[in-house]
Amino acid sequence: MVPRALTTFTVGFLLLDALLLAYSGVALGRRWLVFWGAVCLVAAVLVVIGWRRYRRVMSDLERARREMRAEVESIRQLLQGKHLDN
Repeated sequence: MVPRALTTFTVGFLLLDALLLAYSGVALGRRWLVFWGAVCLVAAVLVVIGWRRYRRVMSDLERARREMRAEVESIRQLLQGKHLDN
């Protein structure tokens, strides 16, 4: 739950920074502020992409854990069927 809240906070913060920097840059006629606003926007997008990749990897790990658990259980049942459990 904490990584989700941290990611949401980070994206929100970066989007707010992007909006405020871009607005300030346009209002004051300073192109560098608009540039840094665009950088913050790109960073927010990269955080979202990284979060989605992280979630996909975590779900793959959980699926692999379940498969390994099922395989271990089938081996355990096979050994018990042959009375090889010590």
